[in-house]
Amino acid sequence: MKYEEIEGSVTAALGFKAAGVHCGIRKNRTKKDLGLIASDVLCNAAAIYTTNKVKGAPLIVTKEHLKNGKAQAIICNSGNANTCNADGVFIATEMCKATGKALGIDPTDVVVASTGVIGQPLPLEPITNAIPGLSEKLSKEGFDDVVEAIMTTDTRKKETAVKFNLGSKECVIGGIAKGSGMINPNMATMLCFITTDANISSEMLHEALLETAAETFNMVSVDGDTSTNDMVVILASGLSKNDEIKTKGADYETFKEGLKIVMTYLSREIARDGEGATKLIEAVVNGAPDIITARTVAKSVISSSLFKAAMFGADANWGRVLCAIGYSGADVDVNKIDVEFESTGGRILVCKNGAGVEFSEELARQILVQDEIKVIISLNDGNSSATAWGCDLTYDYVKINGDYRT
Repeated sequence: MKYEEIEGSVTAALGFKAAGVHCGIRKNRTKKDLGLIASDVLCNAAAIYTTNKVKGAPLIVTKEHLKNGKAQAIICNSGNANTCNADGVFIATEMCKATGKALGIDPTDVVVASTGVIGQPLPLEPITNAIPGLSEKLSKEGFDDVVEAIMTTDTRKKETAVKFNLGSKECVIGGIAKGSGMINPNMATMLCFITTDANISSEMLHEALLETAAETFNMVSVDGDTSTNDMVVILASGLSKNDEIKTKGADYETFKEGLKIVMTYLSREIARDGEGATKLIEAVVNGAPDIITARTVAKSVISSSLFKAAMFGADANWGRVLCAIGYSGADVDVNKIDVEFESTGGRILVCKNGAGVEFSEELARQILVQDEIKVIISLNDGNSSATAWGCDLTYDYVKINGDYRT
């Protein structure tokens, strides 16, 4: 099956438009802080949410709205998260009402999201005042504006889209995401909005999201903190007119592979853009006895603060890799583990059968000074594999989070 990357992200699929504006939540008037994605038709929809017990009010409202598996628009503000606010559910509901009124749709067909500082009162008036003008700006070219509108400490836009065929029909899946800090997703990611024109049921959308998140977004960690606002939402307009995907089968697998391409790209970009990061780290685990072991080991390694700090300093301290594997909880034979480092600077074996081997520190440093590093871990105990993504730990991470609120 051929998958081709195309431009347009969340507006690339048939039926979708987007817009973003500055409404007044952010003090910096040059930064957009309110974004909208809307479909021409009512969509089948699904979402997955953070497992953090503290959940932002928008997640509560969105979950209620998606009980019927339908949605037609997504409204999201940045700069101030609607979380731990006494009137949070009221604010989220009013955002949906204002959006529904502006678009002429049922407010319960609106998904609402919010990101930014937690626990700060979120003013409603700037948002509701801006929504009519925001809806008027909706266009196929608005994908860049909506990406900007959902960013907080992000330094780069995270967006992509692919096209492929389901039978004789061309289909598109596009997505945008935000996330740079407080990244350790469980069941979802920071904020991710995905659109498709494929004809697929809400039940199969949800199944595809769960399965794909397990090997993409849930394999990302920047700092080990699971956000209160994490949410992935997907809307399917069905306008490609392919035969509806109602059960698992060949078409479902084709669709899921396209979804995986989109979500993998966004996962990598989130890790690459970790707060203060200078390097993307990819941990590849091979030879595991089962997929759970492979995922557990890979995630533990890229989550290790000591290992992340070593990567920042281009220090081939492979002992920190074994240390992270050892406390991961995975049942592994440490005497079988091999470790290699790889980048555009080359590839080097640093550990064989759980013990160090002689290697060139000069070559190791040449490999580790690159901005994308792969640590390859061979457990030599089976046929399962997994990949996780993280970043290095730098001085700037502390600087960013030392005064994030003030």
